Amino acid sequence: MDKINFILDGKAVSAQPGQTILDVAKNSDISIPTLCHNQKISRTTSCFVCVVKDVKSGRFLPSCSACPVPGQEIDSSSDEVKNMRRTALELLLSEHTGDCEAPCTIACPAHARVEEYVRAGRKGDFLECLKIVKERIPLPMSIGRVCPRFCEKDCRKNVTGEPVAINDFKRLAADLYYETYLEELPPLIDKQVAIVGAGPAGLATAYFLRRNGIASVVYDQMPQPGGMLRYGIPEYRLPKAILDKELAHFNKIGIKFECSRKLGADLSLKELKQKFGAVAVTIGCWQPGSMRCEGEELAVQGIEWLEKIALNNWQGENPGRVIVVGGGNTAMDCLRTAIRLGSPDVNCFYRRTEAEMPAEGIEIQEAHEEGVKFNLLTAPVGLRRENGHIVMTCQKMELGEPDASGRRRPNPVPGSEYDVEADLVIAAIGQKTRATADLRATKWGDIDVDQETYHLEDNVFAAGDCVTGAATVVEGVAGGRKIALGIVDFLTGSKHQQEKVINVSRGHWSSLVPDDLVYLRNDVSHESRVKMDFIPLAERCSTFSEVTHTLSEEFMRKEGERCLECSCTAKADCKLKSISEEYGASPEAIVGEKVKSGYDNRHPTIIRDRMKCIKCGICVKICKEVINRNLLSQKQRGFVTSVGTAFGEPLPDSCRECGACIEECPVGALDWKIK
Repeated sequence: MDKINFILDGKAVSAQPGQTILDVAKNSDISIPTLCHNQKISRTTSCFVCVVKDVKSGRFLPSCSACPVPGQEIDSSSDEVKNMRRTALELLLSEHTGDCEAPCTIACPAHARVEEYVRAGRKGDFLECLKIVKERIPLPMSIGRVCPRFCEKDCRKNVTGEPVAINDFKRLAADLYYETYLEELPPLIDKQVAIVGAGPAGLATAYFLRRNGIASVVYDQMPQPGGMLRYGIPEYRLPKAILDKELAHFNKIGIKFECSRKLGADLSLKELKQKFGAVAVTIGCWQPGSMRCEGEELAVQGIEWLEKIALNNWQGENPGRVIVVGGGNTAMDCLRTAIRLGSPDVNCFYRRTEAEMPAEGIEIQEAHEEGVKFNLLTAPVGLRRENGHIVMTCQKMELGEPDASGRRRPNPVPGSEYDVEADLVIAAIGQKTRATADLRATKWGDIDVDQETYHLEDNVFAAGDCVTGAATVVEGVAGGRKIALGIVDFLTGSKHQQEKVINVSRGHWSSLVPDDLVYLRNDVSHESRVKMDFIPLAERCSTFSEVTHTLSEEFMRKEGERCLECSCTAKADCKLKSISEEYGASPEAIVGEKVKSGYDNRHPTIIRDRMKCIKCGICVKICKEVINRNLLSQKQRGFVTSVGTAFGEPLPDSCRECGACIEECPVGALDWKIK
């Protein structure tokens, strides 16, 4: 028979009788996405992601089943066609429920592959655990001790009890292998970067630059590198011997440090710009916040007080009666440090309730245990010196409507003023960026950069607390990686590509009930969370010894068995996810209540997650047309259509020897269980 001649994207092409538009497009190296087309089976034509447009009639056709006709003109690549494909994808996403990524991984500011390193720990491979951690976290010994555990706050195990002790996997793996593990490093290119600031963001910038073949010199105003890790976080939380072990690794991979060099004093930004291929400014937040009350000059600043003690190797005189004003982590550090220096009376004054305190819950709990007294709903009005002591006038507060932070605003209670006496008052109420005049700043005083590339001007970049405001160590590390990648693009001439990632979610754990949890393993443990191993309370209160011991491999392997491992088993090769990211489709574009169809894990090795199914019909036809079985079929009609077995029976045990439907499922609705 004669060939069929037609136009495809403005070019003359021909098709054999029976060929579809999709077939011709493939032969012409034109990419058309599809989720339901599979060459092993007859056509299903269910997803409509492969639509093209008949230019003459204006109709949209599924290219996987539509055959061309002579003289037809087909458009497969215009914005209009792409928008139609995006709509088809968003319709599929609107009733697709799963977890493209584990909530813990999404919650981690550094986006470490949390689920994967916990899995490695569960299997007892803590070296592999460390390798995965160091893909995104170059300071695992420190962060394993001081991280506020964003990942655990979003852990699905919260639905039935306590979250998995995720951070302790990082700590154990690092303690076991950090000093001996050396990552593979590419050869260096001929350009160097100057980094100003040797705190978490600066260290991370240097590390990720080196992993991309770029050397750096890290400058810092303090006598030793580490930034707030060394001079802000107390010894009992992060022993400086641990930090020194981490920094020794930076020396090992060729990163150079020059300390006691301050930007704007003996370090010139102009000279750095001329000498180096790029400059990364990661100077942190070292400017204390104001108490905004009369006599505040009588108070010492929290970060400056901690710095002074750190410079004295965490030794100091008994400060007498201590008042700390503030409710953040720095306030907790000051309070607990005062206890260890022998203060007989340590008080925290905070203008809201304990529930509104920005400090981590574990920090507040440990401060209580160590004898700190909390004076809540109380704010300072003024300070004065009297008879060799400091008198602080306070006023009681009551909570009103929420303010810009989302917390209820504290309002003064008229006539509630009273005085308290102390030998030392410490203000720990926030920190700001202390930027030099040659760094462009926002109205809040932070360095003003492009939010995608972290580019400031010329060859200067900035990241970390000096850009975001005071944050955590892991957030600083995340910023350091981003700035490093921006500098890599700048120095190599690459064009920055904003990563498009979608993550379908079953929902935050607080919106779920136990029946909503999906068990991808047969051996998930329901035991209680492993307990932290604290040193005796008397030792905690009288020394700067590290508060907790690293948990053992045995304990952590058992803890790993509690993990649900809730990310999609097909996240590495899910066609719906990859095509949706390519076309910019959003899971939130079409909203509404999704049909809860549940999952079936009765088979020993196979799980059928009906909530992920997009009803493409591939599994049904693979089983029928390729394997010559009829184990699966589509049931009911319309929106509630589902794929299932006869009479709702489980798949037969013999399916473990086949798995053909699993191999062809485009979304992981049928998959092998996790081992």
